[in-house]
Amino acid sequence: MSLVSRHLEEAGLPTVVMGSARDIVEECGVSRFVYTDFPLGNPTGKPGDVEMQSAITGIALDLLERAWEPRTTVQTPFVWDTEANEDWRHHFMKVDDSNRDALASAGDQRRSAQEKVKAEGRGRG
Repeated sequence: MSLVSRHLEEAGLPTVVMGSARDIVEECGVSRFVYTDFPLGNPTGKPGDVEMQSAITGIALDLLERAWEPRTTVQTPFVWDTEANEDWRHHFMKVDDSNRDALASAGDQRRSAQEKVKAEGRGRG
């Protein structure tokens, strides 16, 4: 997405990238970047939290209007709280003995469902 943004900017179309991978996006040198310190895949807020998503989108639109210099990054003020109020980084996509069997079972179920879809001719061609 960052490279597409740079291409569009070179063509005269202003862009704002919203993301959760600060190091990667900033290395690409996008013009405007709204960074949300959340697990990957959640750059516009928590799933189902419409108020947060609207606020983050508003931050992006404000940045589009008011960016004060090239390669401007704005970090949103939101925190990804878990129910236990623990730091999500220590648990995000963690695989250990406490969840290994459940994850293996979920993977088996996913592969079985994919095979069923494929056998029915509904898979990607």
